[in-house]
Amino acid sequence: MLTSRPNVSRTALGSGILFSYPEISTIAGVQGLVIYALSSSLPLMVFAFLGPIIRRKCPDGFVLTEWTRQRYGVVTAIYLSSLTLITLFLYMVAELSALQQIINALTGLNGLPAVIVQCTVTTIYTSLGGFRISIITDNVQGAMVVCLIIVGVVAVGVETHIDPSLVEASGLLSSTLLGWQLIYILPVAVLTNDFFISGFWMRTFASKTDRDLIVGTSIATVVVTCILTLVGATGLLAAWTGAWPGDPPQEGSIAFFLLLERLPAWVVGIVLVMTVSLSTAAFDSLQSAMVSTGSNDLFRNKLNFWWIRLAVILIIFPVVVVALKSPSVLQIFLISDLVSASSIPVLVIGLNSNCYWWRGFEVVIGGLGGLLTVFIFGTIYYRNALYGAKLILLENGLYADDWSAFGAFVAAPVGGLLWGLGAFALRIGCQWMLAKFRGRRFDSFDRPSYVATSSIRPGTSLDNEQAPVTGLETLSTKGKFF
Repeated sequence: MLTSRPNVSRTALGSGILFSYPEISTIAGVQGLVIYALSSSLPLMVFAFLGPIIRRKCPDGFVLTEWTRQRYGVVTAIYLSSLTLITLFLYMVAELSALQQIINALTGLNGLPAVIVQCTVTTIYTSLGGFRISIITDNVQGAMVVCLIIVGVVAVGVETHIDPSLVEASGLLSSTLLGWQLIYILPVAVLTNDFFISGFWMRTFASKTDRDLIVGTSIATVVVTCILTLVGATGLLAAWTGAWPGDPPQEGSIAFFLLLERLPAWVVGIVLVMTVSLSTAAFDSLQSAMVSTGSNDLFRNKLNFWWIRLAVILIIFPVVVVALKSPSVLQIFLISDLVSASSIPVLVIGLNSNCYWWRGFEVVIGGLGGLLTVFIFGTIYYRNALYGAKLILLENGLYADDWSAFGAFVAAPVGGLLWGLGAFALRIGCQWMLAKFRGRRFDSFDRPSYVATSSIRPGTSLDNEQAPVTGLETLSTKGKFF
């Protein structure tokens, strides 16, 4: 057994948090920071509630795409796997981009050597130890990060001096339009995107019992909330000490590092160690997730495992190239969030046994239609098709002083559901006409047959040596796309 409790907290953290959370503090203030921290941590509890359901429906799986294949068929599984791989690619880019920017900001050195070393080291030990070694390193790195954060907090508390006149003048204690918008945007973005992170699902299935899963995600939620709030608070401190925006004015994304310039050199050293730990823990999990997704979902474990490893190693080269262009870390996350916001709502409908008539065709059309709806909204909002297309990439970021980002994250899930319902009506209509034409009974609304099989009840062990118990419903027929 891999572990008794999932190490979700380390999977949820990466060096990119040193950019995105201080940045939102400098723009939306305390309100934005609290919303962002809670929106990033509370969705982890979804795995405590949905994890047992999916594990009982698909006891032999270890990622979400395995259940998708069982429920919706091969086409939808490949579609979801493709989106998962794209998400993992974007997260790897964001992680390496953040690492090289941090190295450059803290030391003035070129961050490329550090990126190459990290990629090499994580590739070697994940190739030799697989997902198991990733969990072990997560535990070690997580403990190290907690200790370093404690030391860092003490150092900042002792060495930082807040100017009271800047606190009120900054306006960061007041609510803002963006802050209210984030109450909707961030929960939708983070919650749906977590479904694409294979590392979360692997840890969910690796949990020994449902009780351990609940305990593990609960602990992770508290830990992640505390860490993200502390990291994001550096943006507030940078503004209140006069370190940000500086002269000339600097971007809010580097507020954390502007604050560090006022601290002793030994604190910078601690931050470097913390950064490498965070980045390594996140990157090896992304590598393991990409290998598992490619091997299981695309090749059904029929291709030699080392060929998959080689493919992932080759993918790292374009990841490094894109990362070195230093794109906005937050923008990378937002693009991934928009894709997931359009795809996940139509996918999870299938978790409800009463929605047995919902099929893969609706999931695929709904997901793609959600993105098309974002384009349509952007074209109408800006009265320009080019700007509508750019809204899909959120080139203005999350903090544009208008309703474009908010509208995009409304259009994606709502549009996805509407397109999914339209696809459902189209499929039913086609199947009805086909049944009439062939003189067959129209059976699209017939409930699929289910069979009771060996299962694991909530709170019981998933150890294969345990005697099976009944109570699980699994499909006796393969999921249908159309």
